[in-house]
Amino acid sequence: MPPFNGFTSSETFTQIPDSFIHLLKEIDDLAELKVTLHAIWRIEHIEGHFRALREMDFEAGSLGLSSEEIRLGLEKAVGRATLLRREREAQVFYFLNSPRGRLSVEAFEKGQWRESAIGSSAPMKKSNIFKLYEENIGALTPLLSDMLRDAEKNYPAVWFEEAFEIAVSRNIRNWKYVEAILARWKEKGKDERKDQQDAAKDEKRYTNSEFSEFLNRD
Repeated sequence: MPPFNGFTSSETFTQIPDSFIHLLKEIDDLAELKVTLHAIWRIEHIEGHFRALREMDFEAGSLGLSSEEIRLGLEKAVGRATLLRREREAQVFYFLNSPRGRLSVEAFEKGQWRESAIGSSAPMKKSNIFKLYEENIGALTPLLSDMLRDAEKNYPAVWFEEAFEIAVSRNIRNWKYVEAILARWKEKGKDERKDQQDAAKDEKRYTNSEFSEFLNRD
C-alpha cells in the first residue's frame, strides 16, 4: 500500500458531528461505516435546501464496496437511524438524521419539493488557483489560502494560469507579483499584446522599489 501524501490546507474539510464519533464503538460493520461517512461528506457539498442522496450517489468504486455491500450498509445505517430513508413514486432518498436533514424529510413527506430542487451532490474539487500556486510557487499556509480565496472572488478564473506563467517566466515565484499582474489586468483591462511589456515593467518595479522585500517571500 503506497503511503498517504498528507492533507493540504487548500482542500475542503467535512464536519463530522461529535455524536457520530461516539457511535464508532457501536458500529462494527465496515460497509455501514463507509456509507455513513460518505453520506455525511456528500450531503455537506449539496447546494440548496433539499439535502438528500440516492443510491446511485454511493459509488462502489470510490467506496471499495460491492453494490450488495452498499445496500446492506445503507440498511444498517437506516436501522441505526443515522440515515433516514424515504420513498415516493418509486424514488428513494437517503437523508442525514440532522436538523437540516429532518427538515428535508418533512418537506419530502408533504410533497413540498421538486426534482429540480435536488442540488448537485458532486464533491467539491480542488480550486485551480491552489493547484497553480502549489505547482509554481510552493507549499500553502492558512494565511495564503485565505488570500487565494479572496483572489478567486476578485478576478476571473481564466486569468490565473496566464498570470502564474508570466511570474514563472520572469523567475519571480511570488504571490504578490502574481496578484500585481491580476490587479493591473482588472484596473487597465487585459490586453495580450501588452502583457509581456507590462510584466517586464512589474519585474523592474518589484526589483527596484519598496516591494523588493517580497521577492523571496510568499
